[in-house]
Amino acid sequence: MDTKIRQNLISEAKKRIAADDPSHDFTHTQRVLENALNIAKKEGGDLEIIIPAALFHDLITYPKNDPREKISKVEQAILGTSPHGLKPTFLEAKIVQDADLLEATGAIAIMRTFASSGKMNRPFYSPEGPFAQKRELDDLAYAVDLFYTRLLNADERMDTLAAKKIAKRRIKFLQQFLAEFQEELQGK
Repeated sequence: MDTKIRQNLISEAKKRIAADDPSHDFTHTQRVLENALNIAKKEGGDLEIIIPAALFHDLITYPKNDPREKISKVEQAILGTSPHGLKPTFLEAKIVQDADLLEATGAIAIMRTFASSGKMNRPFYSPEGPFAQKRELDDLAYAVDLFYTRLLNADERMDTLAAKKIAKRRIKFLQQFLAEFQEELQGK
């Protein structure tokens, strides 16, 4: 991709992406772009598709508990009725999706989870069962529940081998974090 076009796209994304949500701000977009470029180096793909898709993938975001989120759920329900469901069907879409999914693994995922939970006024964990051993997981109610519903299995939703390899290492860190959290709750 032409350097000038790329810089113009980056400038446009920087202007348009809201700064009021640290889990979906421009730094998130930059990391997704870098993830996508790293995956594309190993997997191939057309950068003229990957770069703009990575830059603008979160141009419009709502907190997970915002009623407007239902619009995307209706869209997903419709798209999910196709034989392919919501899985990307071409390499560039797989790369961008995997680049974004990498943000749901590792240290940054922990920060993003608690940043978005704070924005939603969602407690960190359930005092009755922080690890949902005797209750249903509810990732809209408790931040730690997101680890079990989305973060620890992000690699299962990925398509590219390059992203899966990165995710497996980051998931080990998430598991270490949860183990430390459990020990701290137990007073150890």
